Amino acid sequence: MLFQHLALADTPAAPKVIVLDSGEAQLTLIDEAKRQVLATEPTGKEPHHLMITPDSSSLIVADSVSNDLIFVDPRSGKVQKRVENIEDPYQLGFSPDHKWFVTAGLRLDRVDIYKYDGHDLTLAKRVPLGKTPSHMTFSSDASTVFVTLQDSGELAAIDLATQTVKWKMPVGNTPAGLWMTPGDRNLLVGMTGEDDVAVVDWHKQQVIKRIQTGKGAHNFRNLDDGKHIAVTNRVASTISILDYTTLEKVGDITGLLPGPDDMELSADRKTLWVTFRFARHVGVIDLASRKLIDTIAVGRSPHGLYFADRAPVYAPNPD
Repeated sequence: MLFQHLALADTPAAPKVIVLDSGEAQLTLIDEAKRQVLATEPTGKEPHHLMITPDSSSLIVADSVSNDLIFVDPRSGKVQKRVENIEDPYQLGFSPDHKWFVTAGLRLDRVDIYKYDGHDLTLAKRVPLGKTPSHMTFSSDASTVFVTLQDSGELAAIDLATQTVKWKMPVGNTPAGLWMTPGDRNLLVGMTGEDDVAVVDWHKQQVIKRIQTGKGAHNFRNLDDGKHIAVTNRVASTISILDYTTLEKVGDITGLLPGPDDMELSADRKTLWVTFRFARHVGVIDLASRKLIDTIAVGRSPHGLYFADRAPVYAPNPD
């Protein structure tokens, strides 16, 4: 792949929050403590998702329409380099053993699998996988990547060693976010076209339960307490808290702006940040009271976000 190094802009040092404004072709840098915008940096067209590299030296921003990846410093937000000719990287992730890098091509109906040597990406195979591959997660042994297919209402499993599709199964209307429960027991699937989270026993390829959440259940963030996970309900404009040990909903966070999407958890586990796709804002939620305590105006259609200092994300799930 061609690495094109870019000039670094003079932005304030060490912002704590990076937000992708997918409708603006930019990222917004926010001071976490002051909750103020520090600066913006240009990206390619439609940056949706992001992923920290295994050595934490770079944050990869996937520009789905520009067909490239931008590597940025995770603390300063400054661009380090661009990787070109990565076609339609909507979602992205590293396998737990860091040997594979996977992108989901939402508009190209395929998944691209790259070998990763710690520095460079080498395309291994393009795997046709219609229709509309969206989100992904991995088995903890790095043998399998699971991908939701939004428009065909399916969940797919791909063998990474052979880059072949193991199986596909129906899960419901517009599946999106994925999260693997500890021990690789079940997959949780956010059903954006419904009002629930599907619990999938992927070993048996069966939906074993549906947890009622709110309309447009979309994406997940582990709350790092050994028990709970948050799921955004993009249509209902709420966030549900699930107990993943009992597979039950234990509460809802209401009073939010329209379109909650991706989330990030502060290092002290006290605040949950969330992008509001339909409101051009990022919100800060106090987890003790489960109340929205602050909002910050950003660019159009904010999607992915990241903290340099954050609570751990339960492996093997990508950001």
